[in-house]
Amino acid sequence: MILIMDCPVAAGGRMLGRGNVFDRSASGPFPGSGGWQAGIVQGVVADPADSAAEVTHALARARLADVPALTERLMAAIFTDNPEWTDYSPVPKEDLWEGCRQYLERILQILSGEVPAPDGDDVAAAIGRRRAEQGVPLEVMLRTFRLGGRIAWEALVDQAYQDGADPDSMLSVATSVWTVIDGLSSTLSTSYRNTELDRLRRDDQRRHALVEDLLAGRARDTAFAQRTAKELDLPTGGLYLVIVAEMSNDGGFALRGHQDALSALHFRSVWQVRADSLVGLVALEQGKKDLALDALRPLARGRVAVSPSVRGLAEVGLAHQLALTTLGTSSYGAAELVTLEERFPEALLVQSPDLAQRLLESQLGPILELPVKERDMLLETLTAWLEENCSTANAAVRLHCHRNTVLNRLHRITSLIGLPLYGRTAYVSLSLALSALRLRDGLRD
Repeated sequence: MILIMDCPVAAGGRMLGRGNVFDRSASGPFPGSGGWQAGIVQGVVADPADSAAEVTHALARARLADVPALTERLMAAIFTDNPEWTDYSPVPKEDLWEGCRQYLERILQILSGEVPAPDGDDVAAAIGRRRAEQGVPLEVMLRTFRLGGRIAWEALVDQAYQDGADPDSMLSVATSVWTVIDGLSSTLSTSYRNTELDRLRRDDQRRHALVEDLLAGRARDTAFAQRTAKELDLPTGGLYLVIVAEMSNDGGFALRGHQDALSALHFRSVWQVRADSLVGLVALEQGKKDLALDALRPLARGRVAVSPSVRGLAEVGLAHQLALTTLGTSSYGAAELVTLEERFPEALLVQSPDLAQRLLESQLGPILELPVKERDMLLETLTAWLEENCSTANAAVRLHCHRNTVLNRLHRITSLIGLPLYGRTAYVSLSLALSALRLRDGLRD
């Protein structure tokens, strides 16, 4: 007695599966077959001496004409066998039917020897590409291929029953069937995943292009802004921040964990990797700017700058430029998140570097030419005096010296620069000059 492989098969009401056997002692495995040594029936030679490959080819050729009927069986199985696993909603029924037909036909064509082995099969690859583009889950496709394999196997067993094929050869037929199914499934999976990767790359490229257009100010076009907001899952209106984080020496960026931190607070954001920076668009919506900044400040591992709030995607381009300007006010090597509001004077100087240099030379030039020790002492005194609201006494406390010492140093500064230290214009000019000096020294490599 020979045990047939464990594949449940229903063929014309007959079951051939677990525990079913072909019994050589019986008059024949099938009614009217005349035994397993029967002669030629419908072109199939039921002689155990014949090769299993010839039997497989003959059975498959005999079933090729039945592909439309087998397709109907597969369509029914797809939607009745565990339908909760079925997600073909994006696929028109005619398209699904044709894909099933091509698949079943290809199984039989390979088994009949008409086409080569299943690895790299163009039909399975085409089905994988199309279903990936339609968004059908891969697990659904693999399940369909298994169902199709089962139906093809049932059809071959039914044909073998009719033709009185040798039971021994059916073991090899079964092996051939599932080898073909495995090969086609592998080709399907490879094609599907490659298509998904291509689609993701295309989506990333499109997403990248949309963000670049936003940063370039294209969202002033209302139609573009609305379309882009939908594709990026961002609101068209409302307030936005633009954040720029520099690239660090190790190739990373000055912000890490930012998306998770913002998502936890229900801020929607989109981030773009550029040649030398990471740029983020943060929709404030109902959230407050300070809440977002408090979440991001501890994550700064280098220079990070934040624009002021702007209204809608139409102003994102402007916000990006302001964020870049703000980044220029932060010293190299610093690990900080700064906002434009915190750096307005420095931002003005960064925007006009030539003017900043002339201001520095006109206000502090003679002091900068002094020996280092005296230069630094006078600059420290001037800074403390201005920051203490021009209070000599407070500056003396801060500098740990006598009030008269501060007065003498201020007189020395006046003599050197030839300009008064008092008055609104003097205060503004000297303060900006000191800021320009800090920027110049802090931004040197």
